[in-house]
Amino acid sequence: MDKQERDGSGRHEDRGQGNGQGPGNVQGQGQGDDHGGGPDKTTTIFVNTREKTVEGKEVSYSQIVALAFATPPSGDNIEITVVYRNGPGRDGTLQPGATVKVKEGMIFDVTATDKS
Repeated sequence: MDKQERDGSGRHEDRGQGNGQGPGNVQGQGQGDDHGGGPDKTTTIFVNTREKTVEGKEVSYSQIVALAFATPPSGDNIEITVVYRNGPGRDGTLQPGATVKVKEGMIFDVTATDKS
């Protein structure tokens, strides 16, 4: 059972007892929930081995490219490939203009290639 305490402003604050959940954390909601979070859901993903946090249920090709490169390479012969794994379905390639549902811990590898 949770203990309630006043926080000095007259509001009550719930504090969990030894369950690893702080105030505002509700099991089954928020970060790490793979099952139908709303638009405010945040998910931790990895883009080129760097941990990133995204909001929502899906990410787009352009969002992943922006997370991978501060200034994306450009030019007539530059092709950027986005490959993902550990997603909610099969591993795959994210094409320009497309989106993919995200899952906690999903991995994206983004590479720029000069086709010349």
